Amino acid sequence: MGASYITGPLIFLIETLSGLYLFALMLRFLLQWVEADFYNPISQFLVKITHPPLRFLRRLIPSLGPIDMASIVLMLALQTLASLLIALLQQVQVSPIALLAGSFGQLLELLYNILFFSIIIFAVLSWIAPRGYNPTISLLHSLSEPLLRAFRRLLPPVGGIDLSPLLALIALQFVYRVVQPLLQQYYQQLNSMVN
Repeated sequence: MGASYITGPLIFLIETLSGLYLFALMLRFLLQWVEADFYNPISQFLVKITHPPLRFLRRLIPSLGPIDMASIVLMLALQTLASLLIALLQQVQVSPIALLAGSFGQLLELLYNILFFSIIIFAVLSWIAPRGYNPTISLLHSLSEPLLRAFRRLLPPVGGIDLSPLLALIALQFVYRVVQPLLQQYYQQLNSMVN
């Protein structure tokens, strides 16, 4: 028993805590990028829980236009640290470059999941409750609208039915299926150089 008995629960704890905080950081990054309502209660919650480390990093890392580089660096560092701790617990050797590449891939997967499910949830909620203000629907609209607007230009609503969510989901899934295997292959090649 001993060490191997506690490994599973520790890995679960690392994955859960880092995953939740990374989710909050990615949401804040995206909402800031799309200029969502800063005073929305959900936005305020995300700002409060992510502000301390970002305040420090922003003194060292400037933004590139609308892109908050401090958020990207913090997400990459946190994901890399979580992956490193899990590799150590599993007693697996991983090269630093492969660890960084794998972490980048996991962040892209998180970005994909947030965009994909935001569009699905927003589309469903807009059919169920098209009127009325809700802080969650407001943020989902802010996240989804830039993508949906681009696809609405390609295919305007047909007979009053907006097909942009369907097109956006297909495009996201296509890009994910192209990029994800390439990142996985790159990660395996980098890791095999060390092992």
